[in-house]
Amino acid sequence: MTIDKNSIIGDVLDSYPETAEFFMEIGMHCLGCPHSRGESIEEACYVHGTDADELIAKIKAAIGQ
Repeated sequence: MTIDKNSIIGDVLDSYPETAEFFMEIGMHCLGCPHSRGESIEEACYVHGTDADELIAKIKAAIGQ
C-alpha cells in the first residue's frame, strides 16, 4: 500500500495499526468512528490544522517506506 494525501485513514490503520499514534498526535482521538475511518489523510490534516506531508513522512518512516 502506498501512503499519500489521498489515502483513507481507515485503510492505513487496517494495514498498519501501529500508525494510530501519529493520527492521535494531531488530535484524532476517535479513530474508530465512521467518519474518521473514511476520511483521507489530507482531509484530516486540514480539519486538525496540521501538515499532511509531515504526517505522511512520519507514517512512512514508521512502516519502512
